[in-house]
Amino acid sequence: MAVPPTFDARLVRARPLSPSVRELVFERLDGAPFLFEAGQWVSLVLPLPGGELRRAYSIASPPDASPRFELAVTHVQTGPGSTYLHALEPGATLKVVGPQGFFTRPLEAAGPSLFVATGTGVVPFRSMIRTAIAANAPAPLWLLFGVRHEADVLWRDELESLTADPRVRVELTLSKPGEGWTGRKGYVQEHVRELWKELEALGQGTPHAYACGLERMVGAVRELLRKDIGLPRQQVHTERYD
Repeated sequence: MAVPPTFDARLVRARPLSPSVRELVFERLDGAPFLFEAGQWVSLVLPLPGGELRRAYSIASPPDASPRFELAVTHVQTGPGSTYLHALEPGATLKVVGPQGFFTRPLEAAGPSLFVATGTGVVPFRSMIRTAIAANAPAPLWLLFGVRHEADVLWRDELESLTADPRVRVELTLSKPGEGWTGRKGYVQEHVRELWKELEALGQGTPHAYACGLERMVGAVRELLRKDIGLPRQQVHTERYD
């Protein structure tokens, strides 16, 4: 297995995506294109006072052969890595290792896809969806995205704008909805079966399911798809963050 490359990158822009998630836009210092596959991740090498710390983050942007790439970092109150990154100012440089990972969706063989995400688990799917749209790939792209509160929905305006494309469907579900919320409620696994059956019924090829988030959700979705619905392993792809 090839050793992933290491390079230096500068933080060029940062903004909050939700009360706890910060978007970071990095650019390679050498100006070379950052080449990766949608769904892959990088390790950031953080120079903390107690020594170097490595933290892995999925790449949120599509692979467009530019030197820039985007990440989304959840601030964990007791986490030294996320605390450091939430305080990082534009202009700062970090060592980056990557790309890495096999949670990908090669377009040449991609069929209808149901993406199931919670929290920053939506990050690789943002990259996959935008990659497929840019390539004008014909397969349906359905996203089921769950968070606690409405304010926790990442890239909401962007996701809603993507649904102007007939291939894209975005379903949001809140586990702690406010009084004015009229969309889906509850955990993502409560809605997977319904959406999977609808996707199958389109008759546009063999669908695949992708789930990304914390192990509890990923495990529940995988068991539902594999054991309850009876899908073969080849149609179910998962990645967990814990």
